Amino acid sequence: MKIGIMQPYFFPYIGYFQLINAVDKFVIYDNIKFTKKGWINRNRILVNGKDDYISIPIKKDSDFLNVDERYLADIFEDEKIKLLRKIKDAYKKAPYFTDTYALIESIITNNEKNLFEFIYNSLKEICNYLQIETEFIISSTVDIDHDLKSENKVIALCNATGATSYINPIGGVELYSKDSFKYNTIELKFIKSKSIVYNQFNNPFLPWLSIIDVMMFNSKAEIKEMLSSYDLI
Repeated sequence: MKIGIMQPYFFPYIGYFQLINAVDKFVIYDNIKFTKKGWINRNRILVNGKDDYISIPIKKDSDFLNVDERYLADIFEDEKIKLLRKIKDAYKKAPYFTDTYALIESIITNNEKNLFEFIYNSLKEICNYLQIETEFIISSTVDIDHDLKSENKVIALCNATGATSYINPIGGVELYSKDSFKYNTIELKFIKSKSIVYNQFNNPFLPWLSIIDVMMFNSKAEIKEMLSSYDLI
């Protein structure tokens, strides 16, 4: 049984969904500290041929709180309109705008105030749209010592969920020891995305933008092929 484990990200790039699609169970951290300038509450879309950030404002609070203890700022009620307008203006001429925008609109207008729950819902909605059927598991519901760190925590999550294989993004290749996983009878693999290129209004291609960009320019069938466009090493 293959497992993947990740932080919750706001409209992440396609590599995130490749990982979800590659595993049987996907553990998503809710009891992990919110990090500024990461991808938890922001991402990039294409605006006039260049990449530009979209984000959700977070209510000011202690930097020591976990993601599931953080909340969206009250101004997000007004910011939702601006965010949707920015996405609409950027992609209204894209070939798959109508269906994609309807999905994005339903996600962003969700009334959930908790940061984790808001992002968790968005990931589930996108997976449903892309017909990814992987089981999601919220990390805090797994019976382990949640004070464990890094590799030890990952191995504990693997053991507790019955995983025989752990798949991690290629960026973590230096963080984990195959011997440590082998000792626990877990196979360690890294997922490396192949080159993915598609037409973006005939602009020079900008890779690894938000999944929004991918869905605006590609059919579900094309995205399904992209989801399998990777190597496991």
